[in-house]
Amino acid sequence: MLLKTFGWSFAITVLGLALAGVLWGWQGLAIVGILSILEISLSFDNAVINAGILRKMNAFWQKIFLTIGILIAVFGMRLVFPVVIVAVTAKLGPIEAVNLAISDKAQYQELVTSAHPAIASFGGIFLLMIFLDFIFEERDYKWLSWIEKPMAKIGKLDTLSIIIALVALLVSAMTVATSVAHGGGDKSATVLLSGVAGLITYLVVSGISGFFEAKLEDEDEVEDGGEEAGEVAAAPATKGNGSAVGLAGKAAFFMFLYLEVIDASFSFDGVISAFAITNDIFMMALGLGIGAMYIRSLTVFLVHKGTLDDYVYLEHGAHYAIGALAVILLITIKYEVNEVITGLVGVVLIALSFTSSVIRNRREGKSGGASGEKSEVASGV
Repeated sequence: MLLKTFGWSFAITVLGLALAGVLWGWQGLAIVGILSILEISLSFDNAVINAGILRKMNAFWQKIFLTIGILIAVFGMRLVFPVVIVAVTAKLGPIEAVNLAISDKAQYQELVTSAHPAIASFGGIFLLMIFLDFIFEERDYKWLSWIEKPMAKIGKLDTLSIIIALVALLVSAMTVATSVAHGGGDKSATVLLSGVAGLITYLVVSGISGFFEAKLEDEDEVEDGGEEAGEVAAAPATKGNGSAVGLAGKAAFFMFLYLEVIDASFSFDGVISAFAITNDIFMMALGLGIGAMYIRSLTVFLVHKGTLDDYVYLEHGAHYAIGALAVILLITIKYEVNEVITGLVGVVLIALSFTSSVIRNRREGKSGGASGEKSEVASGV
């Protein structure tokens, strides 16, 4: 199971490191390896979030996520995205931007860094909305009940998450009027526009995917109503917690788009942090791309093993990590935050949620058979 899931990641790692050694020598090989580790450490919470969404899809769309999705993640966000940012910021053509990235790496890095306020604002607000919608929703399982119980009560106000996100955006724009950390000048308008764009993107993509998901589930309930109990039908399979899986068609398509936007938002900090290690876009794309492969494989592993069903607080930890990352991104609009802090916050929160899940399972006697049964069901995805 482990080799089957991570086989491609292992193969890409060997080929990628070998290519780095041939092209750039031992120093290049080391840099690519460090970048891969950086991407994995910064995006582990991304894998948990992805798994929570991916398990709702059927096998076809899971494969799409692992094929087309990885191309978008590796080549789109790790290679093309920084070039596009430079092209838009410097008002250059695509070819000119590529030539600049190759011939004048220092200026290329400076242009990407100067675009950071817009990137951080978009990604920060998008991720903040994910966290707020999670924390304001009533759930069967509560990890930090002293926070989640009152949040679920006040979360009955439908627009509360939007209001909080807009307030956070206004505060960020007001405090960044004269940002010294990213080149100086008043960038408040840029921060506002980018943050609003992130908010609109979240509302549109998540709203459409949620609409089609709910519509599909309603249709399945109608179909199931005319069948005898125990009959195997075309309805989607269910996980251990009873949530439907097997989304297809428009619902799965918009869910896929939602996944890709989430991945893009998670990749912002990785791309920016990578410039602390190298400003060579090809080293960066190769190193971050290898890391992205492991995040994809880890996502599938979590789905197939039913880990999110067995360790019920993992999603909580990942969403708290998202909330922390959103706040960090908004802070970095004006102030520098070490990437080590960014990576450790997510790892620590997920580790704590995993530990809490293990303690819960032992306390309720679920560390053995019950967990194993769920894993068998989940592995059939």
